[in-house]
Amino acid sequence: MTIIDIHPHVISTDMTRYPRAPIGGHQSDWSRDRPVSVEAMIAAMDEAGISKSVLVQASTCYGHDNSYLADSVAAHPERFTGVFSADILAPDAGDTLALWMKKGLTGLRLFTTGSTMPGQADWLDDPRGFPAWSFAESHRLPVCLQMTAKGIPQLARILDRFPGLKVILDHCGRPSLEDGAPYTAAAPLWSLASRQNVFLKLTPRVFQGSRSGKATPESFFGKLLSEFGAPRLAWGSNFPATEGSLRGLLELAQECLASVSAKDREWIFSGTAETFYPALKG
Repeated sequence: MTIIDIHPHVISTDMTRYPRAPIGGHQSDWSRDRPVSVEAMIAAMDEAGISKSVLVQASTCYGHDNSYLADSVAAHPERFTGVFSADILAPDAGDTLALWMKKGLTGLRLFTTGSTMPGQADWLDDPRGFPAWSFAESHRLPVCLQMTAKGIPQLARILDRFPGLKVILDHCGRPSLEDGAPYTAAAPLWSLASRQNVFLKLTPRVFQGSRSGKATPESFFGKLLSEFGAPRLAWGSNFPATEGSLRGLLELAQECLASVSAKDREWIFSGTAETFYPALKG
């Protein structure tokens, strides 16, 4: 089976050429303590049997400076495409999006929560960002969202205003799964199931959550597949932000999805990624 990783990060060892500039001013521990360069990423992918990856901007290390990401993709276009970060509230946001697209990056990442930004920022549906959302819609630029379930009402308002947008939620939007089937606590996530332009990333946080409390991988992923369908689900390692080897993170995903049909696993491990990021087919 072809394997595509839709959520790894690369960090350069050259801090002079690629200086740290994290969102919020505080660099994440993982990017400081266990950085993985693009060369090391390729070696890890080869060891794990991963053919291609969608490199996601390490916002907690580089903020909106996507230089290393763009250079990595340009150096290895046969292995990577890239998702860049930008301030969509800036007056020149449209020019910034166009610039990084011209450099070969094919997705936008918006970061409203994370290890260095606890809670959920409230700017997602700020009218100042509407021109950037409109740009992404008209240029078919898919948007990756690092957010919590608290941001889903804001996302819904954006999707109502810009119905042509395609978005994918990091970590499935961080749902609460401990209550187990029928996963009532994850109601905000299920509210997005009818929106066909919303996709989900299955990352180690999700797999670990599927084994917490009363949750089981069989019941959670069974419901997730019935609600969203495999063509809207994609695997992402979150390597090296999540501890462990890339191969080990892939094995975790494969174990948790063991009860899923072979056809659905093909979508999750490669088909959805190629649909969401057509550059992967090149």
